[in-house]
Amino acid sequence: MTMLGLRLHLSHGAQALRYRLSSTPSRRSLHIIRHYARPHAQQTLTLGQGVLNLVARRSGTLSNASTVAPTTWVDRLPQPIRPYLYLTRIDKPIGTLLLFYPCTWSITMASYALEAPWTTPLAYISLFGLGALVMRGAGCTINDMWDRNLDKGVERTKTRPLAAGHITPTQAFAFLGLQLTAGLGVLTQLNWYSILLGASSLSLVTIYPFMKRVTHWPQAVLGLAFNWGALLGWSAVAGVTDWSVCLPLYAGGICWTLVYDTVYAHQDKTDDVKMGIRSTALLFSDKTRPILTALSASSMSLITYAGYLNGQGALFYGGVALASAQLARVVFHTDFDDRPSCWKGFVGCGWSGFWIWMGGLADYAVLIYSASG
Repeated sequence: MTMLGLRLHLSHGAQALRYRLSSTPSRRSLHIIRHYARPHAQQTLTLGQGVLNLVARRSGTLSNASTVAPTTWVDRLPQPIRPYLYLTRIDKPIGTLLLFYPCTWSITMASYALEAPWTTPLAYISLFGLGALVMRGAGCTINDMWDRNLDKGVERTKTRPLAAGHITPTQAFAFLGLQLTAGLGVLTQLNWYSILLGASSLSLVTIYPFMKRVTHWPQAVLGLAFNWGALLGWSAVAGVTDWSVCLPLYAGGICWTLVYDTVYAHQDKTDDVKMGIRSTALLFSDKTRPILTALSASSMSLITYAGYLNGQGALFYGGVALASAQLARVVFHTDFDDRPSCWKGFVGCGWSGFWIWMGGLADYAVLIYSASG
């Protein structure tokens, strides 16, 4: 706007408030008359702020409410560090958990196979938990550096720090250096076999954001990266990876990732079409439900097979059964055309990973208790 007129009139009797908003280029004016029943100053201030917000939206200085990120605990921290924390998605722990759970499956199953003392899984699960937090954040930074221009055209992502201009690519790159240094610090606590195996996954983390530009299967690449812990956890405990057990466990995790990340991708499918972004959500389209049903069955079958090869007991399979029920609930109850429903389903998929871990952990606890008796 080149000219903005705002007139406020307060009368002592009826206490009427009227403003006029006019725009020279469009020669339009907006008249709103509001009447108050109570003469409280706070009410006047509240309505006045609403008027100013409307004016700001008309002039393009205030974003639509739907694009403003909800208030989180991060907003209570000093302003200079907030963009970096939002860059890591630390306010949304589900991503860290989805990276963490395959590590816990492998660590717990290896401890079960070796009948390791309880301090072994405790130490490695703690270490891998820290590593998952750091490396998930690094993955988000890499993703947003790749996608900062694409994110500007997607409703859900255009307020991310890089897309919104809250930090620069140079600042993000420097921050990534700190994240990778911290991740390396965690990795070097493991044996050399595991250090080399862990470092080899970085290429998958790096190329994942690019894959959505060239294939409808970026979720498969994410699965390869996010389930690396199913291989690494075992080698951390045992010194080497038992491929006969870990490969079906890894494959089951990849199918699981295809389920939850397809649900996640359905949130943005309308914007993705406009921006030229590809995903399994667009590929599967109206066949999403039956395909995710098949992927869920494949995931649970492969993880069950890994348990069988490892000689797991009944409690492990009980955990897999609970995980299967959880995935079935998500697949059949999620409305793939409703963004909140997709987010709820995405988070719900994480619980299936939790139940697999709990089943394995209960199995291991019984074994250790029996051995000590």
